[in-house]
Amino acid sequence: MTPEQTYREYVASNLDRLRRTAFLLCGDWHTADDLAATVLVKLYRHWRRAAHVEHLDAYVRRMLMRAWLDERRRPWRRETATAALPEPRPGVAPDADRRLAVLSLLGSLPPRRRAVLVLRYFCDLSVEETAEALGCSEGTVKSQAARALETLRAHLSEGEASWT
Repeated sequence: MTPEQTYREYVASNLDRLRRTAFLLCGDWHTADDLAATVLVKLYRHWRRAAHVEHLDAYVRRMLMRAWLDERRRPWRRETATAALPEPRPGVAPDADRRLAVLSLLGSLPPRRRAVLVLRYFCDLSVEETAEALGCSEGTVKSQAARALETLRAHLSEGEASWT
């Protein structure tokens, strides 16, 4: 099998997971698609070397994390959206509001904490694997996860009354 065929096979089997992970990091499907495309282009350029990596999924996740953190540093990403819409959206299911609120809270976390939560609880990585992916210590992963979860719980408990 040629290197291009193995690359295509890898992308075909992992594209959806890569996009979902990117979405959880950035909270926007368009940006998630851009991040996934950026990572896949870089992966293709270095496929001969990357194909022989022991944990290819971890290698690609690390590429995704770095691409997202680089994207967050861009000046136009510092713009913020306006306040909430003046009226409720028609036809939105009650659970959708809760899901949107959780995604909004996830988006309000600092990038490092958000990355820790996505890697630990969405990608189901261990503390050690998360620390390796982020290039930090295991203690940092534990403390960042604890602080992020504490922040989410506090904000969610404040908003519970509005959801019921």
